[in-house]
Amino acid sequence: MIEFQNIQKKFGKQQVLKSIDLKLEEPAIYAILGPNGSGKTTLIKSLMGMVKINEGKISFNGKTLAGDDYRKQISYLPQIARFPENLSANEFFSLIENLRGPAQRKQEAIKWFGVEEFLDKTLRNLSGGMRQKINLVSCLMYDSPIVVLDEPSIGLDPVAMIALKKWILEERAKGKHILLCSHLMDLVQELADEVIFLMNGVVHFKGNIQKLLEETGAHNLESAIAQFLISKKPSHAQSI
Repeated sequence: MIEFQNIQKKFGKQQVLKSIDLKLEEPAIYAILGPNGSGKTTLIKSLMGMVKINEGKISFNGKTLAGDDYRKQISYLPQIARFPENLSANEFFSLIENLRGPAQRKQEAIKWFGVEEFLDKTLRNLSGGMRQKINLVSCLMYDSPIVVLDEPSIGLDPVAMIALKKWILEERAKGKHILLCSHLMDLVQELADEVIFLMNGVVHFKGNIQKLLEETGAHNLESAIAQFLISKKPSHAQSI
C-alpha cells in the first residue's frame, strides 16, 4: 500500500498540495487526473523524493519513504525525456545501469518496444516517437514494485500503443502499483482500476470509473472530468 498522510507543499506563497490524505491500498492501475496546475506532478515527485514536502508522510507497505534506497523500488517515466543527446541509446541505458545497478529486463523491454536497430544511433538523431520508446525502455527495464508513468503515450504509433497497454496490464497482473498520468481519456478508461482527480491541490474524487460516472451522471470519463473542471464546487471534495 502507498499512503500519503497530510501532504502539504508550498512553492513560495503558493500552496500546491493541501493536506492530501490518500491510500492506494491494492496493487492496481491508478489514474491521477486533473487540470494543469492541479498538483499531479508535485504529488508524483513527492513520492519519488524529487520534491521535498513541507508537511506529512509518505509510506509504502508500512515503511516511510526516506533516504535513497527506496527509489530503487520505483520506475519513473517522465513526460519529457531529457537525454544526453550525444549518447547512443545503448550508452544511455548503460549510464542508467551505472547509476542504479543492472536492469533485470533490459533485453526484454528493448525487444518489446522494437528498438533493437536503433540502439547504436545517437539520441539526438531519433524521431520523437522513437525517443519515447527509448524513454519507456529506460523506465520499464527495471522490475520495480511501483511504476509511475507520466503521459506515456506521447508520440507513440498504434503498434507501440498496443505494446504499451499490454505491458502495463502485465505489470498489474504481477501485483504492482502503477500510477498513470494521462490526458488521453480513452487510455485511462481502458486501463485504470481507479481514478484520482486533483484540482487546486485537493483530492476531489477517488474511486472506480463507474462510480465517477454515477456521481456525475456523465456517459463517459471525458464528460465526467469536464463536469469537475467546469463546476469547481467545493462540495465535490471528499476525505479519502
